[in-house]
Amino acid sequence: MYDPIMHYLATVWAQLRERRARLRDDGYSTEAIAVIATLSVLALTVVGIIAVKVIAKANAVDLTTP
Repeated sequence: MYDPIMHYLATVWAQLRERRARLRDDGYSTEAIAVIATLSVLALTVVGIIAVKVIAKANAVDLTTP
């Protein structure tokens, strides 16, 4: 016996499984994680160096009134 509702549900289920398989993300590789971590450390180091220099320049400003 043909049941149109069951046929529809089976079709939708098959489409969802196919879409999920196409969109599956296996994640980042170990190499990509290492590169991202290295670049993050370098960026934080540069920001720290720039912050120290900016603070030193700000502290060197003479605010006394002549």
